[in-house]
Amino acid sequence: MPAIETQFATSVLSAWQGKLEFNQLLGVAENLEKNGLTPLVAVLYQTWLRRNQTPYNHIVLFNLGTVLFNQADLAGAKEVYLQAVKLAPAFVQPHFNLGLIHEREGNIDAAVAEWRWIDDHVKPTALEHRPLLLLALNNLGRVLENNKLYGSALDYLTRSLALEAQQPDVIHHWVYLREKQCAWPVYAPVNGVSPELMRQSTSALAMLSLSDDPEAQLAAARHYVEHKLKKNLPRLAPTTGYGHDKIRIGYCSSDFCLHPVAMLTAELFELHDRAQFEVYGYCWTQQGHSPLRQRIIDAMDHFERIESLTDEAAAKLIREHEIDILVDLHGQTLGARADLLAYRPAPIQITYLGLPATTGLPSIDYVIADRFLIPEEYAHFYSEKPLYMPDVYQVSDRQRKINPAPSRESCNLPAEGFVFCSFNNNYKYTPELFETWMNILRRVPDSTLWLLADNPWSEINLRNHAKNFGIDPNRLIFAGRVAPEDYLARYAVADLFLDSFPFNAGTTANDALWMGLPVLTLTGRSFASRMAGALLTAAELPELITYNLLDYENKAVELAQAPDRCTELKAHLQKVRTDGVLFDTPRFARNLEQHFKRLVTELK
Repeated sequence: MPAIETQFATSVLSAWQGKLEFNQLLGVAENLEKNGLTPLVAVLYQTWLRRNQTPYNHIVLFNLGTVLFNQADLAGAKEVYLQAVKLAPAFVQPHFNLGLIHEREGNIDAAVAEWRWIDDHVKPTALEHRPLLLLALNNLGRVLENNKLYGSALDYLTRSLALEAQQPDVIHHWVYLREKQCAWPVYAPVNGVSPELMRQSTSALAMLSLSDDPEAQLAAARHYVEHKLKKNLPRLAPTTGYGHDKIRIGYCSSDFCLHPVAMLTAELFELHDRAQFEVYGYCWTQQGHSPLRQRIIDAMDHFERIESLTDEAAAKLIREHEIDILVDLHGQTLGARADLLAYRPAPIQITYLGLPATTGLPSIDYVIADRFLIPEEYAHFYSEKPLYMPDVYQVSDRQRKINPAPSRESCNLPAEGFVFCSFNNNYKYTPELFETWMNILRRVPDSTLWLLADNPWSEINLRNHAKNFGIDPNRLIFAGRVAPEDYLARYAVADLFLDSFPFNAGTTANDALWMGLPVLTLTGRSFASRMAGALLTAAELPELITYNLLDYENKAVELAQAPDRCTELKAHLQKVRTDGVLFDTPRFARNLEQHFKRLVTELK
């Protein structure tokens, strides 16, 4: 019998006889762990607990719970953690781990209760428990943010930073939470966090609302790659391609559901030429079913669920399918699996739509763009090579359903007066742009600004900001989220869409233009700040593209004072909808396929 197994047998016997001291128990357990015999550690702990009653039993119970948790026995781990708490009510560690188990089980309220118990019972001055207190505060911030409880989430992360300033991941969420709540300035002083660390810790996604500097966005993306992604992963795909009769395209995303990316791409998947292409979908969507999701599943020749697979296993599956071109619809957004892409499961890898910026990912070869979106003079700020579409970078869905237009009264809008709208997510708003909007309202009497009711904290802050600019807060009307067909119908009620800057509307601008509502945009240098301009260029409406805040303000006022011109613009957009290139999805699909065929040919 090997020495380690002999030690285990002897130790179990000693534990059964009540002769194995606590320190000896820990030593044997550590040795078993080092030798990869973790299940035997659980057996040893269980034997010791049955036959020994000591002041250390709560610690052994906690250790057993950790072993069971790591072996995916959540029910067993929960049971022994609760026993540990019963033996030693002030024992902090089991409360934290119970929170993790509750979260895994989907019981967020119970998880929050455990972590709040730590916050209530652990004093910040208790240095031995401070790391656990920080973890509890950070987990509270994370799960509350995920559940859209932004105010409480920000409070917990602020308290975490007050205890320890050097937490880049916490800072990144803290910044994004302030953006979501329109808490300006976003880069506010907090504890000992230096302005430089705050900028370095800002995620690529959060940076889109803070700057139109493409160099700053490239730096943010590369910082993420350098500090978050695995390095030197083995390449799986050959460099020369496969030579299939049909080119195999793989689209991968966790957003094959009621999500803006899915809303844009559904018809593209349907329109791919099946005589030349075979289409795969790789999905790790967590949301429930919907008609849109079913439509996407039906549009794929092969639809693979990969949420249960590791990044390596998912990459190997894609390699087994010999995908010629893999199109990632995420970039660095929530749910992204950048390490999957780092395995290079396909010889050609492309980013599209998910992140309106450079990904900074070495594993991505191309970004689908147009020459307005990424002018050639800005292309060096992208880690990917632009794949220029001849008309417009953004695909559209011509099959979207629309309900009848609501009345102004049902939308809580005044019966008379010009209605400006901006249904972008509130984190896209900036203090500079909001001041311009307030100037527009001041110059257009009886006008209203119709906004998305994103969250109650941003609504309160935006009303307060309006008051500070001398504008009646009641002139801001907030519209709650509704089903897509009802949301689209709202555009028939508005008179002019005011775009956000530096993070333009993407899908939202597409929706407005599809519904015949003119979009006034402000264009900058970055991808995100040029999206609406690209759409307006394809719609042949360059007069709605401005390049500074004053021109943007003046144009909005001019249009509000010229109702006939707004009517002409709406008529033009109706013609674009039927005859223009902006919504010509079959044309887009053929142009994209020409690029795909060229790229595959160049591999040979």
